[in-house]
Amino acid sequence: MSDIAQSLAPVRKSVVVPVDQARAFDLFTARFGEWWPLATHSVGLDDAVSVSFPSAVGQPIVETLRDGTTSVWGTLTLWDPPTTVGYSWHAGQSESLAGNVEIRFVPAGTAATVVELTHAGWERRHGAGQL
Repeated sequence: MSDIAQSLAPVRKSVVVPVDQARAFDLFTARFGEWWPLATHSVGLDDAVSVSFPSAVGQPIVETLRDGTTSVWGTLTLWDPPTTVGYSWHAGQSESLAGNVEIRFVPAGTAATVVELTHAGWERRHGAGQL
């Protein structure tokens, strides 16, 4: 496999969290703005004051800055509580460069959940000419 093909492979990460599946899904989605590190991972950085995560397919993920301006980070593409959520991701970029993120919440016993993230579509942002 070429270096280019390897560099464009989806990013896959997982973590086990000590809460049940429904709680893990709720914490990730409904409380997204409480845990997301806006000061370091946002369009507005220190000027970012909030981010909202939608609960209906087609709605945007929106960052709001101190002056009231907003930035769309992506759009909800999949909503299947408490198992899966998916969205396009283009924070600070054109929507045409969006990647695709899917988060799966897999029960791991009665009091734990494996949260599996897959981020694909890197070729739209980092094509062969930009590596």
